[in-house]
Parts: sequence; structure tokens; C-alpha cells
Amino acid sequence: MVRTLLFCMLALLTGRDAVSAVRETTLLDKGWSFIRKEVPHGESVSLNDSNWEKVEVPHDWAITGQFDMNIDMQWVQVIEDGEKRAQLRTGRTGALPCFGVGWYRKTLPVSASDQGKRIFVEFDGAMSQAKIYLNGEYIGEWPYGYSSFSFELTRHIRFGQDNLLAVRLENESESSRWYPGAGLYRNVRLVKTAPTRIAQWGIFITTPVISAKNAEVSVKTEIDRAADATGEIRLVTDIFNDQGVKVGSATATHKGDAAALFQQTVKVKSPQLWSIENPVRYKAVSRLYVANELQDEQTTVFGFRTLRFDKDQGFFLNGKPVKMQGVCLHHDLGPLGSAVNYRATERQLALMKEMGCNAIRTSHNPPSPELLNICDSLGLLVQVEAFDEWKNGKNRNGYARFFDEWAEKDIRAMVRRDRNHPSVVMWSIGNEIREQSMQGGKEIAQFLASVCRNLDPTRPVTAGFNQHIAAIKNGLSDVVDLVGFNYKPFDYRSKHAEKPNYILYGSETASTVSSRGEYKFPAKENKGPWYQDYQVSSYDYEYPNWASTPDTEFEMQDDCEFIFGEFVWTGVDYLGEPTPYNEGTPARSSYFGIVDLAGLKKDRFYLYQSKWSDQPVLHLLPHWNWPERTGQNVPVYCYTNYPKAELFVNGVSAGIRQKDKNSKYTRYRLMWNDVVYQPGEIKVVAYDDNNQAVAEQVIRTAGEPYAVKLTPDRDKIKADGKDLSFVTVEILDKAGNLCPRADQLLFFRVGGAGKLKAVCNGNPIDQTSFASNYMRVFNGKMVAVVESTEAAGEITLVVSGGTLKGKEIKIAADR
Repeated sequence: MVRTLLFCMLALLTGRDAVSAVRETTLLDKGWSFIRKEVPHGESVSLNDSNWEKVEVPHDWAITGQFDMNIDMQWVQVIEDGEKRAQLRTGRTGALPCFGVGWYRKTLPVSASDQGKRIFVEFDGAMSQAKIYLNGEYIGEWPYGYSSFSFELTRHIRFGQDNLLAVRLENESESSRWYPGAGLYRNVRLVKTAPTRIAQWGIFITTPVISAKNAEVSVKTEIDRAADATGEIRLVTDIFNDQGVKVGSATATHKGDAAALFQQTVKVKSPQLWSIENPVRYKAVSRLYVANELQDEQTTVFGFRTLRFDKDQGFFLNGKPVKMQGVCLHHDLGPLGSAVNYRATERQLALMKEMGCNAIRTSHNPPSPELLNICDSLGLLVQVEAFDEWKNGKNRNGYARFFDEWAEKDIRAMVRRDRNHPSVVMWSIGNEIREQSMQGGKEIAQFLASVCRNLDPTRPVTAGFNQHIAAIKNGLSDVVDLVGFNYKPFDYRSKHAEKPNYILYGSETASTVSSRGEYKFPAKENKGPWYQDYQVSSYDYEYPNWASTPDTEFEMQDDCEFIFGEFVWTGVDYLGEPTPYNEGTPARSSYFGIVDLAGLKKDRFYLYQSKWSDQPVLHLLPHWNWPERTGQNVPVYCYTNYPKAELFVNGVSAGIRQKDKNSKYTRYRLMWNDVVYQPGEIKVVAYDDNNQAVAEQVIRTAGEPYAVKLTPDRDKIKADGKDLSFVTVEILDKAGNLCPRADQLLFFRVGGAGKLKAVCNGNPIDQTSFASNYMRVFNGKMVAVVESTEAAGEITLVVSGGTLKGKEIKIAADR
């Protein structure tokens, strides 16, 4: 029997409730006092915190610190990397001061007029082992730093008096395999409601019927009532299209005094579908009345779409076949650390979309609400992942300590919060968990999967298996709906034949490593690279022992129709895990990214774009400054989706190349392997199917560094104290050519209505603080991040260095 899974539409819960007549939501971003050390009775109202640091939330206490390779030095055996014994690891969590205890304190905006209301505090995430206090009293705790959670404060509130909220956080050493960040790194809100309210994450929207003419919207709404609340409840749900026009409505009543669960059906004519190309979103506005008085209001954004996963044909979105061209992303934002910023998140995701990526895996934890909201708006599919370890931990102080008590709570929080996002298409219960090969692993997987399905029967459950044979043998792969293989492209066919009912995909692929603008010779496939300069080659041939090149996975994805897609490790470089330089080196961030830590594109970006995107791509590499290789071989590659191209070296044709299936590399790259370097220029000319020249790119040998060039990604930003402009900094010669090996030290000065937020050059071994006002460029480029203040006006950025001709630009900050 053909096994096909059909999953109908789901939608988006915005993560922040709409302002209404009763519900009042206040972002707790300002007015926090912070100290990074243990403080006895740090929750005490009588404690004098006047000398604590004043910070704004989201806040990552470690990201502005100094790098220190002693911080996360450890002797550990990383089984997942194939290690047979414990060995030295440095930079594993970014070599930043993210461990230890931190305290946050803030006076809450609660007045005497709030008497009779219910008061809640909501955390989108707190890293980690959060303990919450109000007015010196313990309220509750939540260990997992990636989970969203809330507590009711009502009975502890002193109406008409000051109310002190205190949060104690603790990151223990050896608790993570990558940079976790530290502190109140996601948003915190104070919510005031009537005694009868819509429960947190209490709205669940599905669209069980979708056709071109009609659709049905099923809305389940949980009502949360205080113990003494009474009166008839009426719930009105209105559906609005993306133009703000009401297209449907339903009303229901409940006459009892207990909490209620409403189930409503709303019919909508001619629904517009949410898709990758056109992510149309609708809104459901829920209004709750008690005795005909409005008590609560929430807005839920959702979309109409259908999902189908087939064991032989792959994935279908809205009935159309779609290959998932996905990337894995860790949660940090490079030089901004883990502190959530909407624009920085949007920039990362927009880069992935530009590359042709259509799917994101939130490795290996629940993401920020902001990330999912942006994916909804951009048309990116999402796999939301829960855990990197279960009961058998990978870290001495990892999540395994909390699993038995907290795993179900964390899964429930994840699914309930995110189950309305149209972008979310699957739930992952774990990545490379060690129970794959252990007795009892199947039962744990079955339990976690059942929690997901009970809360959301419309989406499949998956996991990423790196020990795929053990996972099959022990039955773990039988209890998930989608079977993810990490780094097993050569087993796709055999396992499909062996387990024909499995729906298979590459849950983690490639793990190619490269340093932007670095090239090593000879250009050849290299498993387990190591160089004394701690860099790796951008010829895109190098990878650790468990991994492969992009082309290896491309070939299997193209030749195996039943594989529904892949998630490349990783879309963007991240802090920590500096493979292959894990052992006693200055490396403190990854080399896996298709885009570097600063958000600058590596050559590999264009390889994926030429494969994944419908946009014309023509990219030539390497640079053409090789004085030490004059008269020697320097291979030239072109990443393109044009049918053919011709290379000219100093005006002389080196021949026309077109892709063929003689090898996996000639299938996806155009290569001129016999080029001999002489200074001058290389030019590639692309031809269409009619042999007409349609595009070209030229790279010239650059002269001495002469001037600074500044290019902001946006020259107008919001004057809200949070918006950012990412300014690309380049070193040019007198003729305007990029100097591809420049490493000048630059100084940054920001004036007016902004400030310098961070600097980053994408070099994994640079030890300069991101909070510094100076840094060396890396291979001719870097990025300066400029942040607005809350004052409208002009922001000035001035960059200078040595004898270089400096540069000044202006950025407008508007309200």
C-alpha cells in the first residue's frame, strides 16, 4: 500500500497579542538592572542594586566580552564527530564569557487601577535555568533556555505599590555544543487581562477543507477563567484577508462558569493560498465577551495551504511538487550574539531566500517568535526542532539533567506556541540523539512524537538520525513520520529499497567548510583539512570526516526523486564549533556557513544559488592576486546556471565549458583546471542556448590598497532604538578594484542619531571584540553594524585606517 501523509494547512500565532479594550501588553525592554555574578538574595526587595549595570532586553551578557580560549577549554569525546577518545577542545562555545550566574531586576508598571485584573509575565526565552521572583517571593522556574514560558503574578502583586521582578539565570560550563548566548536574550512582556481571558497559545487554527472556490477554517479557542469568575461567555471570531476585508465570521456561547473550549467553523470563499512564491496570510480576530462586555481580544495570523509527503514522490505544497532546498541555522546573530533583533534575523533569512533556499531547520532548538514571523512573511518552510539531547547527554551539564521532568513541558510549549504558523511544516523531536543505539530509545521517541501529534495532528513528526542503521534496527525511525538522515547520501537508495514505506530526506547535509576569500592549492577534494593559518579553502572541496561537498548531495538529491529535500549544515557561520580547528587553536566560530559570520557571501553561496535559484547566476573564482604563484597553476571556476561559458585570461580564450554528467563536479561547476597565473584579468562570458553572449564578469589584479568603500544595506532605518543598518566595508585600489588580500586595521566612528552596535570581519580566528571600534578587514571586506537611537535624525559613519583614503556615509533615522 502506498504510504502518503496528508497534512492540511496551518497558520501563525503572532507571538504578541493585539492591543484591545481590556488586554494590555507591555514590552519589558527598558529599565533593567543587571549584574553578572551570584548575589545572595538577589531577589530581595531591600537589596540595593543602584550600582548594577543598566541594560535593555533582549540582552546577551557575553557578546560584548573579550575572547578567551580558556573559557570553554575542555577535554571531551565528541562521539558525533567520530572521535574514539577524549581530546582537547577549544572555542567550542565561542570562547566568550557566557557561563556563570546573572541577575536581572526591574520594577513592573502596575498601578492601583489594575486591581481586579490578572497579571502575567511572558518570556520568549531566557538562557538559562531561569528562576523568577516577584517582590522577593519565588514564582517559578524554567530550565530550558530555548523555551517560551509564562507565569501568573496576580496573587503576588501589590497594587498601587512598586513591584520588583527579579530573574536569576545560570549557564553552567559544558552545557552546550555551540554558543548558547546568555541572559534575557529574547523578549519579555507584562500582560494584564480580565479575570476571564483567552488562554496563552489557546487558539489553534486549521483549514481542513481547501478548494479554489471555498475553504473551511476550524478555530479551537481555550478560555482561561479565574476561580471566582462567572457569567455567560460569548466568543466572536472574524476572519480578514490580507487586504483587511472581513471574509467570514462565527459566534459561539458558553453558559457555564468553568473554563471553556470553543470549536468554531468559518467558511471562506475563494481562499488565496500561502506559498513559497506568494505567502498570503489571513487574520483571525477573536473577541471574548462576558455578559456582553468585551473582556479579551487576540489576533492570530494564519494561512491556507496543504502539505503532502509521499514515500516515492517527495513533498507537495498546495498539490505541487517542491524539493526542499533547506539550510540549518543556529540561533545566534553573529556579532550581535543571541540577543534577538528583528532586522538582523530578517537579514539572515533574506540572504537565504536570495540564494534560492526555501526551507529552514531551527537547529537544534525552538526558535524565536521573530524568526517564524519572518519565515511566514518571506515564504520559507520551517522544521521546528526541540532537542539536541534526550536522557543520554552529549554535554556534562546539558539538557539530559532536565529531560525526565521537563521534556514534555518543553515539547508542549514549542508546539502550542508555533502550531499556527503557515511556515511550520514539521516538528523535530531530536537531533543525533544518542538513544538511537540504546535500549528504550524507541519508547522515548514514541512518547515525544505522541505529544506533538496530540497537540497538532496536522503536521508530521521527524528526527535527524546520524546513526541511521541503529535507529532503524532499534525502531526509532518507525515511530516518526519523516525519517531524516544526517550525512548519509550514499545510503538513500539502499534504505529506500530496504524500507520502501519510509519518507526520507537529508535532515543535515554537506558540512563543507570554507573561509571567505581563502584558496588552497592544489584545488582538490580534501577530507579532514588542516592548515597552519587555521583557514580552509573556498574552492569548496573541503569537509570533515563525516561530511561531503555540496555536489555530492546535489547528485543524490537530483537522482533520488523519493528524497524530498535537504537541510545544509549551515546557512550562516555561527559562534562556536570551529571545525576543523577544534583542538588548541585561536578559532572561535564555525567555517560551515554558506555565508560568513558577518553576513558576507562566500563563493559557496553562488554554487547553491546556481543550483537552487531561478535568478541568473554568474560567479567567477578565485581572486586574481597571486604574485607568489606567477607562472604556476591557479584553477578558475565558474558557478552559474547559464548553459555554457567561456573563460578569457588576459584576453586569450581558455575555452568554453558546459556542464556534463561525467563527474559530480562537472555536473554542477564549470572548471578550467589548467590556467597558469599571470597578473592582469580573468573574464567569463556566459552564453544562452543560441550561443549568444548574455552576461559577463571580470576580475582584475588589484593594486595597492588605496581607499575605503562603504555600502549600507539600507540608508533609511527606523528611529526606534533597535533598527540596524549593516554597512559593508571594502578596501579598493586606485582603479576601484577590490583588494582581495587586504587586512588593514580600520577605525569606526558613529555620530548623530545612532551608535556603533558591532563590527565583524568574518574571520573565524580574529580575537578582536565585536564591541570594539576597530578591527582588521579580512580578505578586503568586513561589516559595521549601525543601530538607531530613539531620536530621529541623521546618523554619520566615518571609517578610516592608516594611509587609506577614509570614507563617510550618512544614514537617515526616521520615526
